[in-house]
Amino acid sequence: MIAPETLHRLVALAIVDASSLPARALQMARFSLFDWMVCARAGADEPAARIVRDMVLDEGGRPQATLAGTGGKVPPRAAALANGTTSHALDYDDTHFAHVGHPSVGIYPAALAVGELVDAPGARVVEAFLVGAEASCRIGMVLGRGHYERGFHQTATAGAFGATVAAGRLLGLDAGQMANALGLVATRASGLKSQFGTMGKPFNAGISAANGVEAALLATRGFVSARDGVGGPQGFVDTHADTVDEAAAWADPPPERFVFEDVKYKFHACCHGTHAMIEALARLRRDGATVGVEQVTLRTNPRWLKVCDIKDPRTGLEVKFAYGHLAAMVIDDVDTAAESTYTDALAADPRLAALAAKVRVVGDPSVSDTGAVVSITGEAGTAEMFHDLADPMPAEVIAAGLLAKARAVIGGAAADQLWSAVDTLDGLTARTLATHLVVDPA
Repeated sequence: MIAPETLHRLVALAIVDASSLPARALQMARFSLFDWMVCARAGADEPAARIVRDMVLDEGGRPQATLAGTGGKVPPRAAALANGTTSHALDYDDTHFAHVGHPSVGIYPAALAVGELVDAPGARVVEAFLVGAEASCRIGMVLGRGHYERGFHQTATAGAFGATVAAGRLLGLDAGQMANALGLVATRASGLKSQFGTMGKPFNAGISAANGVEAALLATRGFVSARDGVGGPQGFVDTHADTVDEAAAWADPPPERFVFEDVKYKFHACCHGTHAMIEALARLRRDGATVGVEQVTLRTNPRWLKVCDIKDPRTGLEVKFAYGHLAAMVIDDVDTAAESTYTDALAADPRLAALAAKVRVVGDPSVSDTGAVVSITGEAGTAEMFHDLADPMPAEVIAAGLLAKARAVIGGAAADQLWSAVDTLDGLTARTLATHLVVDPA
């Protein structure tokens, strides 16, 4: 499917003047910076993170960009690979449902690594990320849900275009160079959903960031790509999309409105498809409806039934994808935000298993991807609650949720210090900002 306008639109977006960036979108980009750095720090000791970090350190190279966790220095492309993998290792990062992917883990590692290379102000890193994230959302919409359903992981495919835009913007690429960089990454962008549940899933985020850095750096040196490797004949869209509604993807073009503003954050350390249910149940619990529970009925979009409806979870990881067990945790007031909660012992808890057996999950196509309807019968009778993650959330509520999450996963002192750094971003450089990726610096 040819998409002749996509490359032109992406290039125009990539070089948009910073003064026209929407204030709400910039605020969300700052939230995402904080959340991404929290996830990178929290994931630094995961096996996937350690393996990739050890590999890039062993390869060596110029010490130009910071590795999350250890603070070691490697070339920007290597740092992007390692930090992307590290920050997605716990799968606790942000999600964009229209993009069908995780924007920050595939783009911020590229933006910060190149920002360190050129010694950019911290605010410019956020601006570059925002424009890159918007590009990834827009091309994700061009590719459509069919691209995802076929088996492509859009965090890595659409994300690589966003990483290229972010890196290229910080490197000062002009329109022609940006077109070449996007054409180059079109032949590099990759990532498959078959990797889900393995180290390959966070690696997909790493290759998104690394591919973007590579394409942008090559373009600065005069490397030339196909005339239109994105939307032209046998380009990325033509070879990777079943159907294309290019007009819909660009119907409200930036800078008038940034679709990135709809990004959603994980406030629970489990599959994002379960979060609407958790929020609905939490509200019912606050109202006293979960006392003496007899039955819970969850209505959710059928697409989630293959993702997060494991009936008898055996491990803490499987609990993250088990509606019944997660519902039981909310009813029993078990912390769903802390990564440390999800243990194998939790999966074997007989009280939670008994509560989970009372949960009936129903696929309902009238419920949106981001919504859930929960009805519960207990001592107080029957009550019902609907929650939709797509509903706008006030900035102060997002801020409170992100800070609470950070305190749960990296500790109160570290979370508060990082929050303060992001809050004073205008006075920081990328190199100073990157020091906050380091866990327990010497």
